[in-house]
Amino acid sequence: MKTAVVTGTNSGIGLATSLHLARHGYRVFAGMRNLAKSNTLQQAAQAESLPIEVVEMDVTSTSSVAAAFAHITTSGPVDVLVNNAGIGGATPLEETPEAEHRQIFDTNYFGTVNCIQAVLPHMRERKSGTIVNISSIVGLLATPNQIPYSASKWAVECLGEGLAHEVYRFGIRVVNVEPGVFMTSIFENSQEATRYDKQSAYQPIMRRNGKLYAAGFQNNAQPETVAETILKAIESEEYKLRWPVGKDAFGIHAGRPKIADEAWVSMGDDLSDEEYGDRFEAYFGFRV
Repeated sequence: MKTAVVTGTNSGIGLATSLHLARHGYRVFAGMRNLAKSNTLQQAAQAESLPIEVVEMDVTSTSSVAAAFAHITTSGPVDVLVNNAGIGGATPLEETPEAEHRQIFDTNYFGTVNCIQAVLPHMRERKSGTIVNISSIVGLLATPNQIPYSASKWAVECLGEGLAHEVYRFGIRVVNVEPGVFMTSIFENSQEATRYDKQSAYQPIMRRNGKLYAAGFQNNAQPETVAETILKAIESEEYKLRWPVGKDAFGIHAGRPKIADEAWVSMGDDLSDEEYGDRFEAYFGFRV
């Protein structure tokens, strides 16, 4: 039985992925920072007798990551790592506290690095293994009102692509999975870092960002779809680096390379909702 480690598993994509992989023959170690939030996953695993073990892991702490993987590897090597732990936020850059900006990068980027460095030596020695980075479609579209989050996902995109090149000759597969807007608790968990101020000079940008997510929510996309894509990315005979997930993700993934950088930047102009919606739909295939 192959072993998979999934981070950020108390809810959403991480929880769905842990269950999906376990149902398809993987022994899963589900990492989460706060074990008090493990009840949902524990109960689901017990109900189906799934081989899932919850492990305490704070991806921002190198000592926590080291301790978690020291325990995990006593059961054997790690075949699959799914870097899912992440936090978000939605505030214009000018109004984003530096501490929040750093916290997002500590979790989304450096947390991913910490986990990769924990598994890479053994994968390299064995000449096998798969590393899955849960990025986001905003890792391909520089997203106003979410610059720290978007920038962290751009960094993850670069990390995945560069690492895939570095380890290709060792037989290690690296993939970036790029969800659009999915119904997860990341929005609830990022409330403190999400601001909407009607008096702000950036109010139109804030509102448009909200409309982008509202359009995504209309698709009612569920985390299970991301979990299914992760399994496909792991087991596909044909290697592919990037795996967009969701109607909005496919639209942005296909549309962004076709437009000039200046065309995207100019959408920050003082446009009416109708003008903005028309342009967005023309570029990306769905309306906000």
